[in-house]
Amino acid sequence: MYYDQEINSVFEELGVSEEGLSSEEAEKRLEKYGENELKEEEKVSVLRLFISQFKSVLIIILITASIISALLGELIDAIVIIFTVFLAGTLSFAQEYRAEKAIELLRSLTSPEATVIRDGVEKKIPSKKLVPGDLIILQTGDRIPADARVVKEFNLKTDESSLTGESVPVKKSTEALPSETPEADRTNMVYTGTSVAYGRGCAVVTATGMNTAFGELAGLLGTIERSRTPLQDSLDKFGRLIGIATLIIVAFVAILGVLYGFPLFDMFLWGVALAVAAIPEALPAVVTVGLGLGVRRMIKRHALVRKLPSVETLGATDVICSDKTGTLTQNKMTVEIICVNEQLLKVTGVGYSPEGEFFKENQEFPAEDPHLQALFLGAVLCNDAGLFKKDGIWEIKGDPTEAALVVAAAKGGLHKTELDQEYPRLGEIPFSSERKRMATLNRVEANSVSFPVNGLVAFSKGAPEVILESCTKIFHDGEIKALSPEVKQLISGKIREMADQALRVMAFSFRPLAEDISPEKVSSGERTAEEIEEDMIFSGLMGMRDPPREEVKVAIQKCADAGIKTVMITGDHKITASAIAKELGILKENDLTLTGSELDSLGDAEFEEKVERISVYARVYPAHKLRVIDAFKKKGYVVAMTGDGVNDAPALKAADMGIAMGITGTDVSKEASSMILTDDNFASIVAAVEEGRNIFKNIRNFITYGISTHTGEVLIVLIAILGWQILPLLAVQILWINLITDGLPPMALSVEPPDLNIMRQKPRNVKEGVVTRREIIAGLGIGGLIALQGLIVLTWALDRGFPIEKLQTLIFTLVVFSEMFNAFNWRSDRYSVFSLGLFTNKPLVYAVMTTIILQLIVIYVPFFQNAFGTVPLSLSDWEVILPLASTTFIAMELVKYFSGRGHKENKYEKTKSD
Repeated sequence: MYYDQEINSVFEELGVSEEGLSSEEAEKRLEKYGENELKEEEKVSVLRLFISQFKSVLIIILITASIISALLGELIDAIVIIFTVFLAGTLSFAQEYRAEKAIELLRSLTSPEATVIRDGVEKKIPSKKLVPGDLIILQTGDRIPADARVVKEFNLKTDESSLTGESVPVKKSTEALPSETPEADRTNMVYTGTSVAYGRGCAVVTATGMNTAFGELAGLLGTIERSRTPLQDSLDKFGRLIGIATLIIVAFVAILGVLYGFPLFDMFLWGVALAVAAIPEALPAVVTVGLGLGVRRMIKRHALVRKLPSVETLGATDVICSDKTGTLTQNKMTVEIICVNEQLLKVTGVGYSPEGEFFKENQEFPAEDPHLQALFLGAVLCNDAGLFKKDGIWEIKGDPTEAALVVAAAKGGLHKTELDQEYPRLGEIPFSSERKRMATLNRVEANSVSFPVNGLVAFSKGAPEVILESCTKIFHDGEIKALSPEVKQLISGKIREMADQALRVMAFSFRPLAEDISPEKVSSGERTAEEIEEDMIFSGLMGMRDPPREEVKVAIQKCADAGIKTVMITGDHKITASAIAKELGILKENDLTLTGSELDSLGDAEFEEKVERISVYARVYPAHKLRVIDAFKKKGYVVAMTGDGVNDAPALKAADMGIAMGITGTDVSKEASSMILTDDNFASIVAAVEEGRNIFKNIRNFITYGISTHTGEVLIVLIAILGWQILPLLAVQILWINLITDGLPPMALSVEPPDLNIMRQKPRNVKEGVVTRREIIAGLGIGGLIALQGLIVLTWALDRGFPIEKLQTLIFTLVVFSEMFNAFNWRSDRYSVFSLGLFTNKPLVYAVMTTIILQLIVIYVPFFQNAFGTVPLSLSDWEVILPLASTTFIAMELVKYFSGRGHKENKYEKTKSD
């Protein structure tokens, strides 16, 4: 395992010396171990991806119906159906193909080159050519290209947040560790996919490719089967029901017609027409267009959806399990509290922008205060981080903790680039895990900064207890005074107070040095660190943390309003995680916080009993995340998982909805996800939730619209045959109704804006399917009303002795207009059209107008009269048709009004939004 071995033993076992591998040996090992790359999931070919869009039951039924229609001579209807199916499939294919191409462009995690020692010479090679035994050189900012054992280090720290979730850089050492040391605590190892945050070093490669810790996590993905989305399951179930109903309709109508003496061929053609009418062939297109438009809106909101149905899945989500570092927080250490002159100051501003102010008890505190200036001077000079502006954005170089100090000082007007030149560093005593502090020697003689001493000065920073112990004096009330036990106790209380707020506390001190303590004597070891860092003058404390994103708290509250539980799962410490979770509103009263070790002690049954009350998981590993996801799914929850690290990838794939970070996310996490946030912003998920809910609402409303219209057609035909032995509609008229009413209006319904209270509704139960009993009852009720309208016209026409052509034209036109009124009913199943606003969905208005114009052409243009068996209608005919058709709309408006669902809620929502 190498971490528990001395360096000489590691070199011997790996067959390498300090000269590195020879080129010949490296070639042999490359042949043996393979290239240093992760195996990707097998790519689906473009052809297979395209064909896969046409495998649903509903699509197969539609293709079969089109073939039958073509064989029976109904080429127009066959072409229309095939075109609709092809359009739906092509749109879905294009979206998935574009998304996959975009994913490839996001690949930026693994370093393309590595610096190695081979043949005794330092050189750069492609990282994929690394082999076990290679000596790699590590510098600040480098991506680590393989797992390796540290053999040399100088203040080496690595950012392992992508692997462990730990937000603070890890100090590395060369010492052998006990064999029972957990992976996260193996400080003499560096891992592929992480990066060097500070310092430099040399390490010998111990594992490459799929044998790395990164690769093992990637391998876990192959054992996890991605769940089908609720929408896919619901549509397939609905398609099967429609298919069975279609066969029954065809058989029943054909047999009934033959029994009444109609020609067998005519009845078969007529039955097929009714069957096609019973199938909402626009459904796949509407679903695809609705999803596609939702995806386009999401891209504008910084979310890249890899699979179209994933948007709907997020809309059904009950639980969002989120990583902390970089997802809920900014991944930018920020100084928030400063203690100087026995006073606690609050620092405003977040991130790396040097903009902020200082406040004491809500009163602004002057940045020019000499105690604050002295603290900042030491924090800047005893510091190796840098702050710079690139393309208008403030960025850092080096350790984020040290960078936070530089940023805080810049807020006080002290800028590192200027101070480094004015007060040059003459020597240093580097930080070590044993000493827990760092010191620098600088000459302070200029007067640009208020400082109580001049000459050669030692500045020190480090762990509060260590720094405080080394101090015998304090800079207080503008003077250097003796540090009494009482004041020490007071400072210790301030340290505890800051630590209780989950702040990482750092202390600072300084002392003037006698001229006989020269930097040269320090460098040569003639003067020890203990001599330099004794009798120090305490200057103050700074408390920092990785702050939450400002917009996340609002997003989490919106999730709570929407009935969605947010759970934090992080590798960070319990106190820090709990404090952030409380601030964000994740951890509420009576909620539980659990560590990974505490989770390990729980049996599956006991854990599943508690899982709904646990809001924070701290110090967890990848296996823990999978266990949390699995526990929620067993209880029937639809689970979304957000994350950016390799450690998140298995859970991202196992979750119903995996959401990866596009900027900081690793390749593995992106491959495992269903959606990628291109701005790494948790708040973007709220928009996706709303989009998903609205898409499903529109799909459900369209289906209900389809049930009502198709039910009306079928009932009119069946009752007319049974009661009067009359064909109320010709086969071509049925097909025309099906074409124009299931064409543009449903497409327009798919772009209906969200209901005003959609994010105050609880997540839908995915087990209930696309269509519930409520939708079926509503659809059948409106369908029955349309049938009643048709029968009224039938009896009215028969009483007046109208010829069969006019009778059929009247019913034909009535059904079309009734269904156009019905289209407005299903903009919302809750709100009145007048409450929504008649023109808030202009595409529907245009679709209805276009459909009406097409119907008028079929009635009044001679060519189409011959094709569709219609005759012109008089003004008196319209006086009957229009009032009857409008009752479809009037009846639904009355139902919405008397149910009391729409108007009161809508008024409340408008008040809230105003």
